[in-house]
Amino acid sequence: MPDPIKVNLGSGKDYRPGYVNIDHSILWKPDLVYDLETGLPPEIKPDTVSEFIAMDLLEHIHNLTGLMKACIDALHEGGALIANVPYDLSYGAWQDPTHVRAFNERSWLYYGEWCWYLGWTEYRFALDKMQFMLSPLGQHLQKDSVSLEGILLQPRAVDSMLVTLRKEKIQAGVQTPLSK
Repeated sequence: MPDPIKVNLGSGKDYRPGYVNIDHSILWKPDLVYDLETGLPPEIKPDTVSEFIAMDLLEHIHNLTGLMKACIDALHEGGALIANVPYDLSYGAWQDPTHVRAFNERSWLYYGEWCWYLGWTEYRFALDKMQFMLSPLGQHLQKDSVSLEGILLQPRAVDSMLVTLRKEKIQAGVQTPLSK
């Protein structure tokens, strides 16, 4: 079995040595030029990736469920998808006209606990880590001892979320609407 690879999706100007850098634009000189709307390039084979990085990319993808399925198929069991995405109440969520979605703390449910809605039967993503990148307003609220739950409800207090999703096998015997 070949050594697992690391992949930087939507690399843009964030070219990472040691990763396969993929971007839709040749301008940034990625290792592979590919439109991620159609999934992953054929060079990325199933069960060959240990880590995907997707910084400021997922909000641009129309067919996000298709790309997420391609990523989970390409990852080794235990492999990770690390993504930074705009928080839905932030300025950054909708200031960019190329954004097609924003995210919140519940945006990951269908790729994990509720993966059966997507027809996933073997593997799902476990939410391993979720970190909120606070705006200056959010930092001010935090200094004033406002709870994280209170900060998350305040528009413009969170700029983005950094999440780590880990590929895990769906346990046999777990009851879902598809297994009943």
